[in-house]
Amino acid sequence: MKTGILGGGLTGLTVSNLLNEPSVILEKEYECGGLCKSLQKDGFTFDYGGSHIIFSKDKEALNYLVSLLGNNQNKRRRNTKIFYKGKLIKYPFENGLSDLPIQDNYECIYYYFENLLQKAKGEVKKPSNFEEWMYFTFGKGITEKYMLPYNRKIWNYEPKLMNFNWVDGRVPEPPVEDVLKSSLGINTEGYVHQLYFHYPITGGIQSIIKALEENVNGDIFTGFDVRSIKKNSSGKWIVSNGIEFYEFDRLISTIPLQELVKSLEKIPDEVSTAIKNLKYNSLITIMLGINSSNLNDISWLYIPSEEDGLFNRVSFPSNYSGKVAPAGKSSVLAEITCSVEDPIWSMNNHEILDLVTSQIDKLNFIDKELVCFGEVRRFKYAYVIYDLNYIQNMDIINNYFEKIGIYLIGRFSEFKYLNMDACVRSAIELTNKLNQNE
Repeated sequence: MKTGILGGGLTGLTVSNLLNEPSVILEKEYECGGLCKSLQKDGFTFDYGGSHIIFSKDKEALNYLVSLLGNNQNKRRRNTKIFYKGKLIKYPFENGLSDLPIQDNYECIYYYFENLLQKAKGEVKKPSNFEEWMYFTFGKGITEKYMLPYNRKIWNYEPKLMNFNWVDGRVPEPPVEDVLKSSLGINTEGYVHQLYFHYPITGGIQSIIKALEENVNGDIFTGFDVRSIKKNSSGKWIVSNGIEFYEFDRLISTIPLQELVKSLEKIPDEVSTAIKNLKYNSLITIMLGINSSNLNDISWLYIPSEEDGLFNRVSFPSNYSGKVAPAGKSSVLAEITCSVEDPIWSMNNHEILDLVTSQIDKLNFIDKELVCFGEVRRFKYAYVIYDLNYIQNMDIINNYFEKIGIYLIGRFSEFKYLNMDACVRSAIELTNKLNQNE
C-alpha cells in the first residue's frame, strides 16, 4: 500500500511517523514545518506562527510531543497576564478579578451572579451564537470588559456571526466558587491544563519538526507544488506538480482545502461553493530582540483593547528558554490576526515593525531604543473561523471527500481550530484506523 501525504507540517509528518507502511510526503515549501517553523538568526530563535507551547489534557498526545524533544526541553509554569486599562490582570480573566479596578471587579461579579440566578429561573435564553454564549456563560461584566473585545480582536470577526460548537474544551466554564474567590482576592487557577508547559531549550518549536523528519517512514520531497490530482483507470491517485508524477494507492491531505480544491477536476458546484464560503484569518508575527536581559517574567500577554495596539498577544520567548536569545538580551513576539484584505497586510515589513515597536513601547513593555533585532513573518492560513454556516459547509465538504476517498487531516484540511496536540490526536486516530486495515 503506497501512501501519499500532501503537506509536510506537524500533522503530515506525524502521520508518516505513525504509519506502518512507508509513505511519500509532498511539501510545497522548501522546508517542512508549516506554522511550526522557527527562525534562528543572530543568536535569536523565534517561532514563525506565534509562540507555540507544548501542553495538553490529552496525555498520549502530550507525551508523544515531549518525547520527540528528548533532553531538549524545559518545563515552565505559566505566568500569563491580560493588559487591561494599564494594569496586568491575572489570566484567565475570571481568575484575576481582584486585580481589576474595584468598580470593574464589582460589575463583573454582580452581573456574573445575576446571570446565574436568571439562568436558574429559566429567564435567560439558550445561546444561538458565540456572542450570546459569552453572555450566557459569564454575564455582562466579564463579557463586555474582556471576552467580547478580545474575541473580536483575535478572530477579526464578529462573535455574533460565529457559532459556539467549538468552545467545548477550549473555553471552559469556570467553577462558581473560583469566580467568587477571585473577586475577593483568594488565589485560584483556571485553565490548569496549560498551567505548566514544555518548550524546547534550543531550536524553537521547529525542533519537533526536525525530530519527526529524522524518523519519517518514507520520503519527503520539498518544493513540490501540487497542481493536479487525478485517479487513473486502475483507481490509483496520480499527483503532479506539472513536471513530476507520483502514483499512490491512497491519499492523505493536510494542505488547506482552498489549495487542495484547485488541483482537483470536476468538483461539484455545491462543494466548490462550500469551500469558497469557508472563513479564515491570516497571521502576521513581529519578532523583536531587545538589548536587555530583565524585561519581565511574563510568559505571554493578552491585549484585548484595540486602543492598546493591533496585536492580540505579545509573548516573551526568552522566558521560555534562556537559549533562544543571546546573553544579555531578551526576545518579544507580537501576533496580529488579520485578513489579506486588511490594510495591515498591504503594509511592508519595515512599516509594520516600526508601528508595532512603537505600540509596545507605548505600553511600557520595551524601550524601542533598545531594539536590536526585528523580523516579520506572514501566514495566509492561520485561524479557522467558525461562522454560522460552518457546519452546513463542512458537512458538504466532508461527505464529498469521503466519497472520493481522500483523507482530510490537520487544521486547514479538517478545517478545525486544532492546536498541536489536537493535530497529533488526529494523526494517531487516522493511522490507527489505517494500520488496522492493512
